[in-house]
Amino acid sequence: MQHEASILGLTIDPESNSPVVILTTLQGNQTIPIWIGMLEATSIAASIQNIKFDRPMTHDLFKNFLDYQSVVISRVDICDLIENTFHALIHFASKNGFFTMDARPSDAIALAVRFKAPIYVDDKVIDKSRPSEQKGEAVDKSEEGKKWADYLSKLSPEDFGKYKV
Repeated sequence: MQHEASILGLTIDPESNSPVVILTTLQGNQTIPIWIGMLEATSIAASIQNIKFDRPMTHDLFKNFLDYQSVVISRVDICDLIENTFHALIHFASKNGFFTMDARPSDAIALAVRFKAPIYVDDKVIDKSRPSEQKGEAVDKSEEGKKWADYLSKLSPEDFGKYKV
């Protein structure tokens, strides 16, 4: 089953310094963190905040090309999670019919934002991306590490929307 989702926020994973886009389902409030590249995070954030650049970024260029060809993105599906790699499909519509392309979720989301297209997440992605029931152990045993572990343990999904990118 597919669940419509929206972007809850963008953040940085403090361990890897990688950007993370946080999706949340509209029904059920499931959160799905997807680690993405810095360029894709910048592209998503710029589009969400309506930041315009003098020259088009890659996703803007692709949108301009699709607009020129009278092709729209009707939806994006985050369809699978295989060996810690998320997979997505972009669904296109044109005067010649419909077609679908495989894509990285970061690119699919960056384009969905530009086309104001809905984002859907498959049940299996939600199930596979759920945090483990096992209790994690903090590596940093210092006082500072304990403070961070305590802070992180108290975070809720709503906290991710508080911080602007």
